[in-house]
Amino acid sequence: MHVPDGFIDVPVSAATGVVAAGAVAVALRGARRELDERTAPLAGLVAAFVFAAQMLNFPVAAGTSGHLLGGALAAVLVGPYTGVLCVSVVLLMQGILFADGGLTALGVNITDMAVVTTVVSYALFRGLVRVLPRTRRSVTVSSFVAALVSVPASALAFTLIYAVGGTTDLPIGKVLTAMVGVHVLIGVGEAAITALTVGAVIAVRPDLVYGARGLTAPLKLRVGGPRGELVDAASAPTAASSAAATTTAASSAAATATGSGPLTASGGPAGARSNRTVWVTGLVTALVLAGFVSFYASASPDGLEKVAADQGIDKKAEPHHAADSPLADYGVRDVADARLSGGLAGAIGVGATVVVGSGVFWAVRRRRTSAAGAVGQAASATGTGRADATGRAVPGERG
Repeated sequence: MHVPDGFIDVPVSAATGVVAAGAVAVALRGARRELDERTAPLAGLVAAFVFAAQMLNFPVAAGTSGHLLGGALAAVLVGPYTGVLCVSVVLLMQGILFADGGLTALGVNITDMAVVTTVVSYALFRGLVRVLPRTRRSVTVSSFVAALVSVPASALAFTLIYAVGGTTDLPIGKVLTAMVGVHVLIGVGEAAITALTVGAVIAVRPDLVYGARGLTAPLKLRVGGPRGELVDAASAPTAASSAAATTTAASSAAATATGSGPLTASGGPAGARSNRTVWVTGLVTALVLAGFVSFYASASPDGLEKVAADQGIDKKAEPHHAADSPLADYGVRDVADARLSGGLAGAIGVGATVVVGSGVFWAVRRRRTSAAGAVGQAASATGTGRADATGRAVPGERG
C-alpha cells in the first residue's frame, strides 16, 4: 500500500502532507493521555513489530501479495493516538532508509496507512467491545473485525485521493473495484495477524493491552490468615476487608515510593521485571521476523503495486529520492549474499524504529509527567486540591 512518488500530483500531495502533519500533531497531544507507565515502554516496541511484520508479504491471489498495515494492531495495543504515531514512525523509517514509499508522498501514506486505518479500526473496535460480552475473547474478536475492515477502508481512501490528484486519467470506478477487491483479501491476513498478536499479549499480560482495560478480574482478598479463604472484596467481612485493604494500600505505596511498581499476589514487585520480559520477548520476535523469516516472504507485488501495473496507475511513477540509500529495497549495499543482506537490513530497520519510536514516546511521556507535576505543585501551593494522573486538577479540601 506504500504510495510511491508520481502517483499523486504535487498539489494534492502537499495538501495530504498538511493533513498528515495536523493528524500527527493531534496524535502527539492525545498520546500524552495514553502513554502511562504501562504503554510508554512498549510503544516503541509496537512500532518495531509493525515494521518487522510489514516485511512479511503473504500471497493473497495469483500474482498478488499483501502485508500488515498495522493501524488496528497498534491502536488496540497502545491506544489510537499512540497507534497513529507508531505507524507514522514506521513509514518515516521506510521512506528515508529503505526507499519504500515516496518522500513527496509521505503525507499520502501517513494519511492513508496511519490515520485512516487507525481511526476506522479503533472506532469499530470500541463499538464492538461495547456490545459484546466484556471478556478477553471479545477483545480478540473485535480486533479481528476491526483489522479486517481497516484495510479496504485504506484502499478506499487511496482511491478518493487518486480521484482528486491522480496523475493518470483512468475511470475511478475501475480503480475502486480493483483496489477494494484485492484489499478485502489482504484484510483477512491483516485480521489474522492482529487477532493472533492481541490474543497472545492478552493471554500473558492483559493489563498491557490498551483496548482490554476495564476487563480485569474482581479484586480478591484472603480472609483468615496466610492460608485463609479467598473471597470477593465486596463480600469480605468489614474488619478483614479493612485490614487487607490497608495492608495492600501500604504495600502498594511502598512499592511506588521505591520505584518497584505494583505488587504481585505474593507481595513481590511485578511491574519492571514483567515489562522487561515482555519487551525483550517482543524485540527478539521482531528481529527474528525481520532478520530471518522475511527472506521467505512472497516476492509477488503487493495489492497497490499489482493494481497500479494492471490499471496503468504507475505510468508516471518517479524514481525514489532515497534510491541510493545503502539500505534501499531492504538490502545492505555491497553484501552479496541475499539472505544475509536482507537479514541485516531487517535487523537495522527494527533497531532504528525502536530507537526513534522510543525516543518520541519517551519525550511525549516526559511532557505528560512534567505537566502533571506542575499542576500538582500549583494545586498544593494554592491549597485548592490535588492533580490526577493526567495532570488535571482534582478539587479537594484545603489544608
